[in-house]
Amino acid sequence: MPPRPDQAEPRRGQRLLFLSVLFGVLLNFPLLAVFDHDGRVGGVPILYLYVLLVWVALVAFTGYLARKSIRNEE
Repeated sequence: MPPRPDQAEPRRGQRLLFLSVLFGVLLNFPLLAVFDHDGRVGGVPILYLYVLLVWVALVAFTGYLARKSIRNEE
């Protein structure tokens, strides 16, 4: 049974808030320090690769949640 339209909006907001907190933690100092060393993958520093992959994941998950909620509203 799909969620009622009046319940879909708070759930989407909660999920987007969770994503923003999660990615805020992933892009904060302690984890960035773990990847900040001289290693390279394909000539790209590991820190740059980590930040790029986290950013791409953020965009992908946010897009997925936005499209999922639009489909549920239709």
